[in-house]
Amino acid sequence: MSDCTLEDVAARAGVSRATASRVINGGQRVAATTRRAVEAAIAELGYTPNRAARSLAASRSDTVALVVSEPAGRLFGDPFFGQTIRGAAGFLGATDYQLVVLMVQGDADRVRVERHLLRRNAAGALLLSTRRDDPLPRSLVDAGVACVLAGRAPDGLAVTYVDADNVGGARQAVTHLVKQGRRAVASVTGPRDMAPGADRLAGWHLGLAEAGLAAPASLVAEGDFTRAGGRAAAEALLRRRPDLDGLFVASDLMALGALEALRQAGRRVPEDVAVVGFDDSEAALSADPPLTTVRQPIEDLGRRMAELLLAQVAADDGAAAPTAEILQTHLVVRASA
Repeated sequence: MSDCTLEDVAARAGVSRATASRVINGGQRVAATTRRAVEAAIAELGYTPNRAARSLAASRSDTVALVVSEPAGRLFGDPFFGQTIRGAAGFLGATDYQLVVLMVQGDADRVRVERHLLRRNAAGALLLSTRRDDPLPRSLVDAGVACVLAGRAPDGLAVTYVDADNVGGARQAVTHLVKQGRRAVASVTGPRDMAPGADRLAGWHLGLAEAGLAAPASLVAEGDFTRAGGRAAAEALLRRRPDLDGLFVASDLMALGALEALRQAGRRVPEDVAVVGFDDSEAALSADPPLTTVRQPIEDLGRRMAELLLAQVAADDGAAAPTAEILQTHLVVRASA
């Protein structure tokens, strides 16, 4: 069967395409039994590697792709992305690699970006703002393309990621509000299909549980990590729970919107409602009043992502064992709480 493909070999051996590729290309991170199964499938099918394709795959691109799954307005309007890019670019500046930004604003973009990366037009990819159902991370892992995620990996996906301690930071924010005497502590969350949104909400639940306070659904409104989304979510909370006296907002940008909503409703900060954000971005300092917030080391996150990606590239296109790194957060107290 001289015209069989790598996919045929993988299917016969009962392994992924990426695993079959690692065996054929001499990768070391393969179990002996798996290697024997792939070698047996090669012999049975008469598979002959495409030398031209292998040569193309072996050639090293001098670019690293930073893939942002957000509208352009968020990329340029949210300080998180600028600081992450600064960290990654700062690390890569001392290497032979250049950072390129690829935008995913819909399904058509996702197909084009995936095709670009699977053709090895970049040495690897740094993935930002991935959703729980985003197929791109799994496609890259299955194809053996080096990649690193910002934020906790989806369940069941063995991929390297770097994250902040979102649960612990949110818990610390809620604990601070409770210590200020607040008893109806609400939360404006991020999107719950994104790891930071889900984890910061989990930290809110944990902080209230430790204080012996209830966490009803009426105290939660979902935002989208934008200023407008934060304002809309805070307005919804005030309609449902006019008794709220504490507010944990899952990003500084959303907190700016929440402060607008509170001001419009005639609620004083912090006298009537104490507010805590998350990020410690420049937005926290420009807020009125200055925002108490959870600091996460965003530039360090971008820098570490780039560092781990190049380690994968050096270990044969993603063959390095996946790792997870959690960066510490801490509370910065200002006038809003």
